[in-house]
Amino acid sequence: MKVVGFNTKEGLHLGVVEGQEVIDLQAVDASAPNDLGEWLRRDNGDLTSLKALAQRARFNARRPLGGLDYTLPVARPGKIICLGVNYREHLQEAFHGDRVETSPTIFMRCPSSLLSHGRPIILPKVSATLDYEAEMVVVVGKRAKHLDVSNALSCIAGYSCANDGSIREFQVKTTQWDMGKNFDATGAFGPWMVTADDLPPGGKGLKIECRLNGMVMQSDNTANMIFPVAESIAYVTQGMTLEPGDIIMTGTPLRCRPCAQASGLDEGRRHMRDRDRGNRRPLKCDRR
Repeated sequence: MKVVGFNTKEGLHLGVVEGQEVIDLQAVDASAPNDLGEWLRRDNGDLTSLKALAQRARFNARRPLGGLDYTLPVARPGKIICLGVNYREHLQEAFHGDRVETSPTIFMRCPSSLLSHGRPIILPKVSATLDYEAEMVVVVGKRAKHLDVSNALSCIAGYSCANDGSIREFQVKTTQWDMGKNFDATGAFGPWMVTADDLPPGGKGLKIECRLNGMVMQSDNTANMIFPVAESIAYVTQGMTLEPGDIIMTGTPLRCRPCAQASGLDEGRRHMRDRDRGNRRPLKCDRR
């Protein structure tokens, strides 16, 4: 099941994607939660009632997928936890093969740094070193603490895609990455969440690819993570309590070259293609 958030004239709505249509859950029941995170918190990660509501939909509750004004799949994510250098070739690229990771590298993103599917990523005034990072996202469905590898996947509601857009110049100024990872409107999350029961356990064995203006910039497989999803969750929950609606970005593969270099960015408008669907995503300079 694909769960999607979107804007309407009446406000935020939640839907289920079926082919080229979206079942508008608020058109079925106006009192239904309009944020996936709220559904997850209310039912402890169980989306059975959401699925049942979608099955009750009449014809007038359906709308075309084309032209949908997407919001983040989780409208108000709590924690945005990110893993760094979590693919073998990316680790070798970043540290010239001189480093062996013994624990996941963890950093955080702010909600203000993320955009929904189809919205323009902003190239800031102070740097042209905007870089793309295609990633698989874990959406947490249940409250979790002190999990181990054997039960870590039990807290997952589903998976999505992200562009962990980074201002590389600011990321490397200090040993802490957060500044370069949190410029306003430099990352993306979406277009929707695919429930965990529709994908392999831990999202393992999925192709992950980034395309920029039609050119393949990254291509790998989630089976090549240094720290797979279960191991990463077990590590994180030693210290952090995961809550429904939290998201985990699981790291990016080897990159070819920076976004600005690849696209010939200047002060005008350019376009980044969404890494998994090939839709144009405008990339423009922030002149504010």
